[in-house]
Amino acid sequence: MTLSSVVTQLFPPLVPFRSGRLAVDTRHDLYWEECGNPAGMPVLFLHGGPGGGISPQHRRFFDPTFYRIVLFDQRGAGQSTPLGEYRDNTTPLLVADIEQLRTSLGIARWLVFGGSWGSTLALAYGQAHPQACLGFILRGIFLGSQTEIDWFINGIKWFYPEAHQRFAEFIPPDERDDLIHAYGKRLFSDDPESYLPAARSWNRYESSCVFLLPQDDQPDSDTVSLGIGRLEAHYMLNACFLAPNQLLDGIDAIRHLPAVIVQGRYDVVCPPVSAHRLHAAWPQAQLKMIADAGHAALEPGTASALVAATEAFRLRGHFN
Repeated sequence: MTLSSVVTQLFPPLVPFRSGRLAVDTRHDLYWEECGNPAGMPVLFLHGGPGGGISPQHRRFFDPTFYRIVLFDQRGAGQSTPLGEYRDNTTPLLVADIEQLRTSLGIARWLVFGGSWGSTLALAYGQAHPQACLGFILRGIFLGSQTEIDWFINGIKWFYPEAHQRFAEFIPPDERDDLIHAYGKRLFSDDPESYLPAARSWNRYESSCVFLLPQDDQPDSDTVSLGIGRLEAHYMLNACFLAPNQLLDGIDAIRHLPAVIVQGRYDVVCPPVSAHRLHAAWPQAQLKMIADAGHAALEPGTASALVAATEAFRLRGHFN
């Protein structure tokens, strides 16, 4: 099934009824938008990466007649400025940004929907501000552990050796024993002749591994590549600004809230063991393992499960 046919499973395209910018400090200015029903149940969409940014497709997991859909580009991503800025960019600061956005929009509580890095951020935010959350829909679980980071940098080669070879061969042979620091040296340069090719290579590596079945090769923009490349490397080099096992140890703060975990069985970017570990710590959450999916949200089984989760919350006010 092609990507264009998968998106027919989603709600129809829609445009924001309101958008704006939020200056969260003297360096970072965030883009945000609202879609759907202005008086509806608030839901927050958290994009992946870090640095991935939002897209029009992300609005379409939610019934726009029921939900007040809030989306924003995290620090350094998408339409937020400065693009690719890694300074003053940490998980606690992103959590504070979400809370500042919630209060600025006058929202008391919202459903939190996040995939990949968005699942990490959703858990961190929920554990810091459980009183602001109605529940969670989480996809492609990433817990921010060093094991997961090492897997991304080196382990994917067991399944995508050709993609990893291209990723490694971008770096000179004498630096390939430490790919993440070699990429970081280039990505954090002030010279676009250094950081842009490195960002493109990093993003191409990840993009080539996200779908179970091959998709048409359509290179991402430099905006996407720079946000993804710089910020993923920055967060991985800093252990995602999380204490060891922080997100599993903190589950008690949100255990009482309804949650659905959607995980692709053949996700090589965020392997299923992380979803399994999260569910073991949080058995009250539902785990939906999608038998024929990789990492991408827009694969048939995953997209269907995500829409089913938002519909279950709409219809019953809880998951079952």
